[in-house]
Amino acid sequence: MARVKRIISKKEALVKAQNLCGHQEKCESDIRKKLFDWSANLEDFDSIILSLKEDQFIDEQRYAIIYAKEKFKFSKWGKIKIAYSLKQKNISSNFIQNALGEILENEYDDVLENELIKKMKSIKETDEYTMKTKLVRYALSKGYENGKVFDKVSLILLKNKKS
Repeated sequence: MARVKRIISKKEALVKAQNLCGHQEKCESDIRKKLFDWSANLEDFDSIILSLKEDQFIDEQRYAIIYAKEKFKFSKWGKIKIAYSLKQKNISSNFIQNALGEILENEYDDVLENELIKKMKSIKETDEYTMKTKLVRYALSKGYENGKVFDKVSLILLKNKKS
């Protein structure tokens, strides 16, 4: 026999959401999913979200900046993948652009180059065309921009030829 999930009260849902936001940065869409998972009353969602925003438990701008920095620093994602992921969470385009602007360009280029060098060492192919294809595909899958990827791959392969 299937268990019926108990609908939690608005107060319970708000307290749980506050605790969650107090431990880790969350955006509105994350909280809406949690409220749904907790079986909160659908009519309470908007007022709970509003309360969280008023008390600064939720701040989409702050969330976007932290999310972008973490995905870049720890997952080594490129700006395209970060922007796409934030868009999936219904973060506004202005907040996404501001968050991406927080990533330092020289650091961004260094990370891309280091990721490509690391990947190149793991590729067994010696054919330059195959190597280039695999490196480009890898960097694009990480969300880096086409022009930047092609430039960095060419530079790395050129340096590799000389050594």
